[in-house]
Order: sequence, then C-alpha cells, then structure tokens
Amino acid sequence: MTGKQIVFTKPNTAELLEYDVQKPGEYDVSVRMLYTAVSAGTERANIMGEKNVSGMREHCNTKFPRMLGYSGTGIVEKIGSRVTSVKEGDRVIVYFGNHRQYNVVNEEKVYPIKYHEVSSQEAALMVIACFPMLGVRRTRLEIGESALIAGLGILGLMAVQICRAAGAVPVIASDPNPRRRELALAMGADYAFDPFEPDFYEKVKEVTNQQGANVVIEVSGVNTAIGQVLDCTAKWGRVSLLGCSRNLDNNVDFYHQVHATGISLIGTNNMSRPELESRPGSWTYQDDCEALLKLVCSGQLDLNSLIGEIHSPADAPEIYSRLVEDYQNFPIGVLFDWSSLEERRSK
Repeated sequence: MTGKQIVFTKPNTAELLEYDVQKPGEYDVSVRMLYTAVSAGTERANIMGEKNVSGMREHCNTKFPRMLGYSGTGIVEKIGSRVTSVKEGDRVIVYFGNHRQYNVVNEEKVYPIKYHEVSSQEAALMVIACFPMLGVRRTRLEIGESALIAGLGILGLMAVQICRAAGAVPVIASDPNPRRRELALAMGADYAFDPFEPDFYEKVKEVTNQQGANVVIEVSGVNTAIGQVLDCTAKWGRVSLLGCSRNLDNNVDFYHQVHATGISLIGTNNMSRPELESRPGSWTYQDDCEALLKLVCSGQLDLNSLIGEIHSPADAPEIYSRLVEDYQNFPIGVLFDWSSLEERRSK
C-alpha cells in the first residue's frame, strides 16, 4: 500500500510525495491520520536548513530530505500481535510521527482519546501543548506566584492558559504583535505588554509589586529577549527556556542577572522528559496528554481559538513557502487535513 507524505526535499522546499506504507510489527500501531499540526518555529528552522535543529549535538547539521510533523491525531487501522493499549477503530493522539497519511509507530507513541468532547482538530495540537506544559511544570509554579510569558506564538498562548490554570496571579503576556496580545488577554492573561516599549521593565515591576515575575516562560526564541526577561525576574525566580534560541550568541550578564539574584535557568527540551514514569516537575507524554485533554474538557484550555487555518496536504508547497517568507504573519495554528486526500481521490 502507498500513501502521501510531506517531505522537505531541499532548503525552503516542501513537496507531497508518495511512499510505501510499512506493515506494523508486533508492537506497532498503524494509524490513518486525520490531522497533523504544523509546529511553525521548529519546522521553519528545519526547512531552512538551520543548524542546531535537534537537542542532540550529533544532529546539529540539517540534512535533506527531512520529514516532520510530530503532533497529530488519527484512527487506528491495524495493530501488532502484542499491542494491548489500543484497538482497531480507536481515535488516538500520535506523537513524533510525520506529516503523512499513515503513521506506523510503536504503541508507546499513541494515546487514546477517551473524551468525546475533544475534537480531532483540538487533539492534533496535544503534543505541541505538551511542550509548554513541561515548561510550566519545570518551574514548580506555586498558586499565587506571578508569571511572565515572553512570546505569544502557539506555545506562548498555550502557556498563558496553563499558567492561569496552575494558579498564577498575575499572568503577564509579552509580544510586539498587538493581535497576539489581545488574544492572550482573551485567554486569561491579566496584562499584555509590548516588549519593545521603553517602559516595559517598569510595567512588569509595577504589576508585580516591584518584585518582578516569580516565573518566566521564555518562548520567543530571541536571544535579546533572554537578557530582557532576566531583568524582569524576581529574586530566586525561575526562567523556563522553552523557546531557547539556536543562536550561540547571547546578551546575558550571568554574574549580575543570574548568579547574584539566585535565578534558575531551566532547560525544557522535550527530549529531557521521562519516558516511563512521571515525577514531580516532569511528566511523561502520556500523562501530560491526559492532563491536557482534561483541561480542554473543563474549559480551561482553549485550543480551537488557536487554529487559524486548515489545509489539504496538497497545499503544502504553498503553506511552507509562506512559513519561510512571511513568518511574522503566519497563522498561529495550521493543520493539515489528511482526509481531504481521500475525498479528492473519490471524486
């Protein structure tokens, strides 16, 4: 059997190509994908051939062809003889598969969606949502502490809602884009400031009783932002480097901004999360997916408002061209609808 998949064939180029769908092994699950989500920052870095696109040092140089698409949802079509966690017909979250019609993965990389209230479109964003969930968990945020989220792309807007659900007061959002600041306020932020305004530091201090934020979730991935948020962090505060820059240059005065203030800088790459058993401050993908599904059902996590566009995978060349050339105006959330390929074939 053959299927279609999105492949980065060379720098700045995405194509929809045919591939042979493998048969599932005894511990594998074959999933017919419904939706896969674009992780804009990661996929842009990969398609452009930037260095340091992986958390592993030996993978620091980008090679082509490349296939991404680590967050999606679909229907189980076949299971291996030793699979016990899901059955054929189950609707599941797939993590670290690819943008393709059929993903064949180990059963540990799927999670059943038990809640009918959660749409497949929302579920396609769950693995992406695991990133800010880990970023917030690692800070050990306590009820009543202040939180600053720097950068309001999809991860930042998720982090705003997770910090609110975790009991942060106030929740402060930061981004130069006024539309994204408005969206952050609608999603639970108490304040939303432009980091390029000359009085940004004073505004953060004012709303935190001159203390600075106890917790900072840095999601912008901009080097200059790290030095700025450190100035806005309270003594003994914790800074989660969720959007850590791939550029090795930085503007951090480690002695005065980190050492002297007792601030903790926390790496939150998802490769560092536990695989088998959750522990305080760091949960497995499975446990975080379950928690996120519950947050959606309870109305504390709005994912629908983050979905800006849904496209057929046949449109991938144009979508990724926009991502490369006009990143600042790229929609917050973009999904590929894989069922649309079946509809085109049936016509």
